[in-house]
Amino acid sequence: MIYDNDETHRRWMSRALAEAEKALELGEAPVGAIIVKNGAVIGRGGNRVITLNDPTAHAEIIAIGAAAETTGYERLLETTMYVTLEPCPMCAGAIVLARIPRLVFGAFDPKMGACGSIYNICRDVSLNHMVEVYTGVLEPECSGILTDFFRSLRDKKLTQNNGRII
Repeated sequence: MIYDNDETHRRWMSRALAEAEKALELGEAPVGAIIVKNGAVIGRGGNRVITLNDPTAHAEIIAIGAAAETTGYERLLETTMYVTLEPCPMCAGAIVLARIPRLVFGAFDPKMGACGSIYNICRDVSLNHMVEVYTGVLEPECSGILTDFFRSLRDKKLTQNNGRII
């Protein structure tokens, strides 16, 4: 993993954060992703698990599908994915299968992260593709939106249950 926070990465990560904010407006966990090729966004997505009633509707999966549709090809060569939260095992596997060469994420996910936290699927030498991984880009903003969202959910549950934790 490479810790990198250059201006280009910050600019694109802010676009991924905009996708996370759209997910938040829908009541979804605020995770956003974009895929960039030759200086243009070719795929974007925010979590839509609840909206679509689909456990696979993670931001990364939606962005990969959109980018493949844009390019007309299932291999997303010469691209970079920007995602606000470290991908889970499902999403990391999809990144490898799509042959995305670079992944940039903001916040680590210590419970489900598969790009360095718990697993490192994107850098697994036994797989047929390895991804360059850059971490910590706009980390305070990326983790902050998630922290606020989950705090709000906990507060709402406490209020609904008269302060009792269930």
